[in-house]
Amino acid sequence: MDERKREAILRAQLGRTLERTSLSGLGERAEGKVRDSYIRGDERTIVVTDRLSAFDRIVGTIPFKGQVLNQIAQYWFDETAHIAKNHVLSVPDPNAMTVRECTPLKAEFVMRAYLTGVTSTSIWRAYEAGAREFCGHPLPEGMRKNQRLPAPLLTPSTKAEKGDRDVSVSREELLSMGAMSAEQFDRAAEIAYALFEFGQKRAAERGLLLVDTKYEMGLDDRGDIMVIDEIHTPDSSRYWYADGYEQRLAEGREPQSLDKEYVRRWLSESKGYDGDGQPPEIPDDVRIEAAERYISIYELMTGRTFVPDTTEPHDRLALNLGVSSA
Repeated sequence: MDERKREAILRAQLGRTLERTSLSGLGERAEGKVRDSYIRGDERTIVVTDRLSAFDRIVGTIPFKGQVLNQIAQYWFDETAHIAKNHVLSVPDPNAMTVRECTPLKAEFVMRAYLTGVTSTSIWRAYEAGAREFCGHPLPEGMRKNQRLPAPLLTPSTKAEKGDRDVSVSREELLSMGAMSAEQFDRAAEIAYALFEFGQKRAAERGLLLVDTKYEMGLDDRGDIMVIDEIHTPDSSRYWYADGYEQRLAEGREPQSLDKEYVRRWLSESKGYDGDGQPPEIPDDVRIEAAERYISIYELMTGRTFVPDTTEPHDRLALNLGVSSA
């Protein structure tokens, strides 16, 4: 699509992003940071909104973000089905996915391949403060920000309630909390390492570095572990362009990224915001640039052209899901 035409479509969508949903007849509603879920029996309908979460706060909306995330997740769930079971049943709308209802494991399985990050739970923040062990893993001396780690690390985090912050923990700490059994943790860890390896290889084929990501897993009604929520999306993952990475690292510059780190950095560097208090309003140009990045990573990852659905999102969802808009 012509760049000017795409920008015009994005600008027109700024005033009709999907911020919240209210769909009657889908079951009990639960609102997360980005996703609204509707639970009915052994099925759940996940609606991916355009809300943007940064520093564990909702900071605004990004045009077509929900459509991009939902369709990237669908792509990766399809591509990794040979590695691990997942909860997807159908994708009835660009913003929605119908899935098996699972009992979530009480941790996020965070994989990291680089010493980076700006949040309070990031491995770089800990290293910069002098820590040489992170989530039970020893870290070598003399590393620089954004440098590749000797090997990918699994660094679990607690799953905070909405409005609270996640905390990075070790395997032993998670088990001592009673979050899950050792057998469950070790199987989930095995899946996380395998998914991350696959994701890194696929990203490399597209000229990208999969820097870090988080996986969420749950138990189905038979007790089997399934991958749930999302996978390898720009919300759950950090991507850098491979081209120019080494030069930027040598020059002490930030890698060129393709994820919501762009908005995090704008909030942190331009506004001094780190998650405390009311987030500043994000300018339209920043929102459009963020949308461009989401779309770019969809097209890079999938090899497909993103075709936005510009119809009013809430009414379209109700129609495609066969329910009423409350």
